[in-house]
Amino acid sequence: MTDPSPIDIQKALGGIDYPVSKENLVKHAEGSGADSSVMETLNNLPDRQYDSPTDVNKEASK
Repeated sequence: MTDPSPIDIQKALGGIDYPVSKENLVKHAEGSGADSSVMETLNNLPDRQYDSPTDVNKEASK
């Protein structure tokens, strides 16, 4: 499976308020119908608070 682009991740997280926990990132993406590659990436993020979309993308690209 290919990694989702930062744009795909942010589309799935559209409208979310930061800062946000990993748990709420995953719930929001699930509710927005994110595809499996986005969900896998978000589920694999470290369990911490994310302060911005850039923060999420930086961690997702590691």
